[in-house]
Amino acid sequence: MDDPEKHLPWLRLVHAKGVGPSRLIPFLASGRDPESLHHDPPAELPEAAREALRHPDAAGMEASLSWLAGPDCHLVPYGSAHYPSRLAALADAPVALFVRGDPTHLTTPQLAVVGSRNPTRGGAETAYEFAAHFAANGLTVTSGLALGIDRAAHEGALAGGGPTVAVLGTGPDRVYPARHRELAHAVAEQGALVSEYPPGTPPRAGHFPRRNRIISGLSLGVLVVEAALGSGSLITARLAAEQGREVFAIPGSIHNPLARGCHQLIRQGAKLVETAGDILEELAPQLKTWLAPPSPENDEAPTTSGPSDPDYARLLEAMGFDPVSPDQLVTRTGLPPEAVASMLLLLELEGQVTPVPGGRYQRCAG
Repeated sequence: MDDPEKHLPWLRLVHAKGVGPSRLIPFLASGRDPESLHHDPPAELPEAAREALRHPDAAGMEASLSWLAGPDCHLVPYGSAHYPSRLAALADAPVALFVRGDPTHLTTPQLAVVGSRNPTRGGAETAYEFAAHFAANGLTVTSGLALGIDRAAHEGALAGGGPTVAVLGTGPDRVYPARHRELAHAVAEQGALVSEYPPGTPPRAGHFPRRNRIISGLSLGVLVVEAALGSGSLITARLAAEQGREVFAIPGSIHNPLARGCHQLIRQGAKLVETAGDILEELAPQLKTWLAPPSPENDEAPTTSGPSDPDYARLLEAMGFDPVSPDQLVTRTGLPPEAVASMLLLLELEGQVTPVPGGRYQRCAG
């Protein structure tokens, strides 16, 4: 639980009605603090916006403070330690994120998996299997908690033992659709629910395209599994391309209308993928940078050590030369499951281990 009172300056910005992030982020990025924006709104803003900053919605702030007093409820302000640098680079980055769960997952390497709300059975199974593979290999799977492909992606990541992040189009205290309440609870337990909208915000049509920029903004890339022409997931793919993220699409039958959106993306330059390994291979340069030890040239990389670290030697020694599961390695080494997953991913990218059937890994010869 956060200390709600320390977030008052940020909540004043969040609850300044009609003043969106595109107006506030330039000032925050240039060094203005939230307290000064409240007490001395910039002259460059329209008078209505300046008045809203001086007099934020008191009832809304009270609701947010009450929510933040609950267990596992956090506010992650722009520029703070848990605010993802990739998201912060957006011109319309959220001023703050309401997070239910563990906010440290926001700064892990993420891959977005999105698609149709009414997928074929095969499409849903593909999303589930790909997400489980990504999670087992140390990637955080990000999606939007919607019906169909989103749900399959979250469930696959949970089954793969990795964290998953759900970006909401409602306040953090609402679950939409309501039938995903149990899923949302599981995501919060093993990952995080994230929203730029304050508690009490109901589902509105305009919120969901807006939340898509956060899904893509958090991620190294976006995988579209199934999508009809005009699908909302194509908005996420377009935003990802505009943000400089990788866009991946799974092809399908020419007779399947849910494949047409993916085929359109491929014609526009998205990378055609047939296996989860295709994506890991494509992302390998970024993942190596992410998982490498920090340096003056790479000061945004997490603190995961490289293959020369003693923990890696211990992991390789624990593997022996026979196929072994990540769970067995956790038992043998005493390392946390998430550390083992990240280490195996980097070792695989370095060509020192290879995945084998049954979710196991084996040391490479030589």
